[in-house]
Amino acid sequence: MPTRNFVFLLLAAFFWGTAFVGQAIGVGYVAPFTFTAGRSLIGCLFLIPVIFFLDRFESPVKRARKRQPEVRRNTLIGGIVSGCALFAAESFQQFGLVYTTVGKASFLTALYIIIVPVLARIRGIRSSGLLWIAVAIAVTALYCLSIKEDFTIGLGELLCFICAFLYSAQIMAIDYYVPKADAVEMSWVMFLTGGVLGLIFTSIFEQGTTLQAVMLALPAMLYVGIFSNGLAYTCQVIGQKGANPAIASLTMSLESVIGALSGWIILGQTLSAREIIGCVLMGIAIVIVQIPQRRV
Repeated sequence: MPTRNFVFLLLAAFFWGTAFVGQAIGVGYVAPFTFTAGRSLIGCLFLIPVIFFLDRFESPVKRARKRQPEVRRNTLIGGIVSGCALFAAESFQQFGLVYTTVGKASFLTALYIIIVPVLARIRGIRSSGLLWIAVAIAVTALYCLSIKEDFTIGLGELLCFICAFLYSAQIMAIDYYVPKADAVEMSWVMFLTGGVLGLIFTSIFEQGTTLQAVMLALPAMLYVGIFSNGLAYTCQVIGQKGANPAIASLTMSLESVIGALSGWIILGQTLSAREIIGCVLMGIAIVIVQIPQRRV
């Protein structure tokens, strides 16, 4: 994977890892659809000045390419398709966090690192055996990092497992559309789609939401909306452009390691020997996928 792509995907993992706690806090004040709507609309608003700034400093050639009918169409369709998948994934994750722990939720959500290579294979994108070795090591690392108690399957775990499939669909949608679209504007459409869907579902299923509850959840919404949505998902869209989706998904799964390290550095939470082993294993997995390899 080119270094530029890796850096953007690493940034996405960093922002997701540090924002996961915000989701758990937010769900304590507002219902899942309300929180998903809020974070999506904040991410959408955050990108408006970014798009304006980038448009002013882009070359005339690049600006002209963005205005081509085919690029505009792919930007719109890609944003809507990936936005629907993202809204569904975030909603299932938020509902899952009501019934299960952050550790279990992060582990099950990150299982997209197994699902994405399978979907990529169906699309005809084949990967080397080294990637599958890295995936196996990464799954072991995620288990060491995330599961601290007896692992049981309940409603929360089931919802987060479904979420992993939905995130896989979002990753594959971005992989398909972003080479033919404008990456940042596609992110904006993606968040707008999620925000509109969130408002619709909130108005139908969460009519009891109060302004006071929203204000209490607002700090968490702002953090997750700006960093996890506005910055991280835009980095994902840019980083996936031209990258193998399976390798991209493995890189993005570093969010679990970053979340654990953030808790240690910022909150003073100690890392157990098992969690340290998980961090080391995940690092090994990422190094393996960065080794130049021949496609089979």
